[in-house]
Amino acid sequence: MSRSARSGLQLSIVVPLYNEAGTLEELHRRLTAVLFRLGVPSEIVYVDDGSSDGTAEALDDLAARAPHVRVIPLARNYGQTAALAAGFDAAAGEVIVAMDGHLQHAPEEIPKLLAKLDEGYDIVSGWREQRADNLWTRRVPSKIANWLMAKLSGVSLHDFGTTFKAYRAPVIKRIRLHGELHRFIPALASWDGARMAEVPIANIPRPQNQSHYGLSRTWRVAADLITVRFLLAYVTRPLHFFGPLGFSAVAAGVLSGGWVLLTKLFTGAPVFLAHGPLLLLSAVLVQTGIVLIGLGLLAELLIRIYMDGRRHRIYTVARRERRARQVWGGPQPIEVPARSGVLQ
Repeated sequence: MSRSARSGLQLSIVVPLYNEAGTLEELHRRLTAVLFRLGVPSEIVYVDDGSSDGTAEALDDLAARAPHVRVIPLARNYGQTAALAAGFDAAAGEVIVAMDGHLQHAPEEIPKLLAKLDEGYDIVSGWREQRADNLWTRRVPSKIANWLMAKLSGVSLHDFGTTFKAYRAPVIKRIRLHGELHRFIPALASWDGARMAEVPIANIPRPQNQSHYGLSRTWRVAADLITVRFLLAYVTRPLHFFGPLGFSAVAAGVLSGGWVLLTKLFTGAPVFLAHGPLLLLSAVLVQTGIVLIGLGLLAELLIRIYMDGRRHRIYTVARRERRARQVWGGPQPIEVPARSGVLQ
């Protein structure tokens, strides 16, 4: 499909795939039926994340017989975040819907997301209200992570982790995804003032195979929570994070060291024998504080180089309804009302 032909697209469906050959044909059939009923110019962007089970060959066959299908083959398995980022970059629609390829997300629920998006939201997230996953390896860790993310980001969503979301293209294309931050797109978008909502969706057990994720991802999610919190609160002012820690460490070191010094002056006690560990701790605290403050200053310089180099603003202008643009027709006389008094 040529670039000029894609310029009028209204909807793009982005589907990352990794070894999903068993469900691909049914997924495509159901997606195509939904798009046919919607009746808007659409495309399906399949991203092959280095599959090794025949998914690549099946995608080539689909692309050859379906003009609305585009395939993005990745060189190797990069992970879901990279696959989604590749799909978002390639999508040409004004609205982008992302979903998994293993049929845990029902394509028939796409109109529900789009209807909510039409109410004026920038992101509509699916909410797996009734989870069909394992209790201890998926549901409990997910509930804890969702609660923490809502508290840390200030975004009141019940389900951050699901891929099934609808985005306005300018909003999602502004977000740079790294690591495994696809779970926290709503939190990252909140930094730009995106308006968000969620709708309940069905959570269907996987028809094929087992999940590619398990309890081992808990520690990666915890690390991403810290990363997202830092990005949301301190990315434009890192010294506000490192500064209080550094100054507190220096103050504690100076106070404890001063107490040791005063004890020596007034009592004459042997410092290294009586207070050796405290004196050593004081020195370590002062050094640590100086390092933290210096790290904060260095981070301030780096963020300014980054912002200036990319001409990236620290704010986002809210979207408003477009009004007819007025053209300046030249200077016009100003009518001054007559005033009573001596100057009249």
